[in-house]
Amino acid sequence: QVHLVESGGGLVQAGDSLRLSCVASGGTFNLASMGWFRQAPEKEREFVAAISWSGTMTYYTDSARGRFTISRDNAKSTVYLQINNLKFEDTAVYSCAQGYGRTWPPNFSSWGQGTQVTVSS
Repeated sequence: QVHLVESGGGLVQAGDSLRLSCVASGGTFNLASMGWFRQAPEKEREFVAAISWSGTMTYYTDSARGRFTISRDNAKSTVYLQINNLKFEDTAVYSCAQGYGRTWPPNFSSWGQGTQVTVSS
């Protein structure tokens, strides 16, 4: 069973950038696609981006395309989410998850606890 721990969130100003990290342990990180999700207050969890096990394929939702970049370092069992030009509406708890299945983007399971990103306007 994979264990995922996110970090890198915080209180930032609109226009700033952040890089979120998600470290995996106890699973087959190097063989699994990974994804990032976010959940804003009083809203449902929203899928943001995915990356294949090799890092050669990425997927972004319309809300993430252009300002978000997903990447991974398999040697460190870590997946990253770079967010540029942060906006107030990016305020949310950001979580990573492990993908499974043969579809693209994949299905996801095993979410981490998340890291809070708060953007002040």
